[in-house]
Amino acid sequence: MRIRLFAACLAGVLSLAGAAAVTAPRAANGATSTCTVSYSVGNNWSGGFQAGVTITNNGPALSSWTLAFAFPNDQQVTNLWNGIFSQNGQVLVVSNASYNGSLGTGASVTVGFTGSVSATNNVPSYFTVNGFACNGAAQVPFVELTSPQASQGYTPGASVTAAATASEPTASISKVEFFATSVIPGTSKTPLLIGTASASPYTATWPSVPAGYYDLTAEAFDSAGATATSPPILVNVVSATSTAPQLHVSGNQLLNASGSPVVLHGADRSGGEFACVQNTGIWNGPMDQASVTAMKEWGITAVRVPLNEACWSGESYVTAAYAGTTYQNAVKQYVSLLNDNGIVPILDLHWTDGAYTGTASACANAQATCQKPMPDTAQSVPFWTSVATAFKGNNAVIFDLFNEPYPDVAAASETAGWQCWLNGGTCPGIGYPVAGMQSLVNAVRSTGAANVLMLGGLTWSNDLTQWLAHEPSDPDHNLVASWHSYNFNACSTQSCWTSQVAPVAAAVPVIAGEIGENECSDTYITPLMTWMDSAHIGYLAWTWNAWGCSQGSVLINDYTGNPTAFGAGFEAHLQALAGG
Repeated sequence: MRIRLFAACLAGVLSLAGAAAVTAPRAANGATSTCTVSYSVGNNWSGGFQAGVTITNNGPALSSWTLAFAFPNDQQVTNLWNGIFSQNGQVLVVSNASYNGSLGTGASVTVGFTGSVSATNNVPSYFTVNGFACNGAAQVPFVELTSPQASQGYTPGASVTAAATASEPTASISKVEFFATSVIPGTSKTPLLIGTASASPYTATWPSVPAGYYDLTAEAFDSAGATATSPPILVNVVSATSTAPQLHVSGNQLLNASGSPVVLHGADRSGGEFACVQNTGIWNGPMDQASVTAMKEWGITAVRVPLNEACWSGESYVTAAYAGTTYQNAVKQYVSLLNDNGIVPILDLHWTDGAYTGTASACANAQATCQKPMPDTAQSVPFWTSVATAFKGNNAVIFDLFNEPYPDVAAASETAGWQCWLNGGTCPGIGYPVAGMQSLVNAVRSTGAANVLMLGGLTWSNDLTQWLAHEPSDPDHNLVASWHSYNFNACSTQSCWTSQVAPVAAAVPVIAGEIGENECSDTYITPLMTWMDSAHIGYLAWTWNAWGCSQGSVLINDYTGNPTAFGAGFEAHLQALAGG
């Protein structure tokens, strides 16, 4: 879920309900808070952190204590000491251990913990101890959703039962109202009241829930007139079978099974091309329902997944734990997850074998550790035969045959480059046998797979000038031209798009498999997307990884979907298309 949408909510809900509407708030136990809480982060590392929380009792002696607060981002506690904790979504509740429950007036106790987090690790700002607001904050009800669990899945038509805990140490709870709000662009964002409970246990059941993605919240009202709203809990109501469109090409359009045109908009999800050969895993960051739901909130309908042929095929230099069947199963699981969420996966052969040290070489070795100018015959043909076999019959999956060809750069000749691109073999400037696009098309079709195929042009897929003249033969007539467009490319002006790309789009479907810019803004992609919309060209932005703007063209700061400035422009454009 996009925590940033609820930033206003987090200053106070739980007694933490800064988002909540608060009427006549009261200081905890009079003018002086009964507790002081300090929070400090001791260490940060990639994907994790260590923090400590010190509680000081300013009131009468306590025989036990319970601390509660809400994280402002996607922090999840993995280990905690000097207390017993539970967490659902953003809300963390910590009770004393058996040995530190007694807390005299003026006494302090510290709990520490480690946790996971994406790029953004903001500090909580509102804390309660035994329900009393600390640090001089206003006293409002404590309210927390205890059910369902964050990102819990349901099938359409199911009933969703919500349960909440609510209390207030200086007043009584008069009622708790439960709300559901759609998070999908183009749908109503008006909260729907699904039930009211006037006595504990506070529960409400939402019957026959339609397919979608919803934030559930609970709002507590106390007898003194104060209210507070819990942090949202996301639930996913998705079909148990694929809802993604089965695609084929007709003329210059992609059509679904019913013959309606489909224009894909989405993001690249980097990781599968490099993590396995860098011995850090299979993916980079979460590939779970919560991360996919964040994509859905943006209006994403396609995700391009870069792959590594050596990892898929289990070549000897790849760590066994990240290769072969294990790698293949991880890809299959992610494809199923995307399909079940109505998203079209685009499987992209990104890194390949082949020793290349010529112009623009990205690495000197023959292993699949960087982008090469063309795919190698030895491994890329078996790769596509295997991938096509794995996914044939599922035309909601697209195959992008090779990421960014640049045989023209290697040969210092555009004519030789296009010949190499189509036919492969021995190509000028490239020292390994090349698999041309025709041989890769043949490899896929030899399995019986009829999936739509994307073929990038020359000069790192930015040059489509002779794509139509060199279009491979395809018995299924399901070929799409893939185009990559960045502000630093040669073809980066509307006059070039009109003269070079528009003629191709008039004859075959075009999908921009990567768009982006090397600055943290949307000044290039926004006019580019507007132009592509007018030409019915689909596009995917590089990249949905929580690397931040310092790493170039990056959409998000964390996997809840909190955008960079570049990502904010892309998200706003997608939501405008969806009417959201």
